[in-house]
Amino acid sequence: MTQYRLTPLAQSLPATVPFVGPEAQERQLDRVFDARLGANENVFGPSPRAIAAMADTGHWMYGDPESFDLRAALAAHHGADMGNIVVGEGIDGLLGYMVRLFVEKGDAIVTSDGAYPTFNYHVAGFGGTLHKVPYKDDHENPEALFAKAAEVDAKLVYLANPDNPMGTWHTGAALARAMNLLPQGTLLILDEAYVDTAPEGTALPLDWSDPRVVRMRTFSKAYGMAGARVGYAIGAPELITAFHKVRNHFGMNRAGQEGALEALADTVWHRDVVAKIDAARQRIAEIARQNGLAPLPSAANFVAIDCGADGAFAKRVLDGLITRGIFVRMPFVAPQNRCIRVSCGTPENLDAFAAALPEALRDAKRG
Repeated sequence: MTQYRLTPLAQSLPATVPFVGPEAQERQLDRVFDARLGANENVFGPSPRAIAAMADTGHWMYGDPESFDLRAALAAHHGADMGNIVVGEGIDGLLGYMVRLFVEKGDAIVTSDGAYPTFNYHVAGFGGTLHKVPYKDDHENPEALFAKAAEVDAKLVYLANPDNPMGTWHTGAALARAMNLLPQGTLLILDEAYVDTAPEGTALPLDWSDPRVVRMRTFSKAYGMAGARVGYAIGAPELITAFHKVRNHFGMNRAGQEGALEALADTVWHRDVVAKIDAARQRIAEIARQNGLAPLPSAANFVAIDCGADGAFAKRVLDGLITRGIFVRMPFVAPQNRCIRVSCGTPENLDAFAAALPEALRDAKRG
């Protein structure tokens, strides 16, 4: 029998994924969900211009390994230089490159307990040591994160603003002030996946070349292209150059590159979708309140709903929704796991959620 000579680190890791996909759950249930409201996808879809561009792309060709046109358009959009931008396979792919660049066995890395778990998987995959700090009032706590980084001499700190899974946010000005506590030699990875759906003033108001921070953005959320896997990082040119040492130079598919170009250019569609997301957030909050639950304020394309008890109760609510054809998710860690998390959907999606929630709550209360 062949003995695969995996590294000791790889041998020690479980073969698992951060999230169970809705498709896996549909296979298990032997039915298709009536409303897919768990993965924070943009059900309103990409710009028709983006769809047309992706359909017309010559799929037989590799994508441009430099993503030159897309980087040029992003630089113009953000008032940055092309040297500030690298394009990658979604934020998840870029986080993997970041960790590969910085993390060796035993290196200290700081994140929030219960924050976006894919980053943790990358850190574990390269042998880093994660140090976690708790949320504060359902918000990530920049001051505590940076204090922990100083305590453990962390190479990287991960922070999402707006946050996933809670949807809460800090103003960019407040975050910039907190960065005065970031220790020298520690790099902040600022995940801004949801910044397009956030209030004005949420983005970090610092120069794109500030060496203390790298910002992650995506076409998966407000631009409606989650399946195309197009993300980008903005940072100091020296850091962006380092990505080219390790990234998959042909990892970006041509359709995604062309679609992102058109999505970025179609500002009318983008504004319309952001307005629909805001309306859906308000509807989800209204449904929660109608059922005696407390919605958390959200700047993302989802709403976390406080179910009013503990994680076990919230899990029963979630299971009740799943069995009724409504796909939602919930935070992993207490006390945030007292909530379920509902992605923005179409009016029809939210009608289905509104019909299923009272029944799921009834069953959950029975235990």
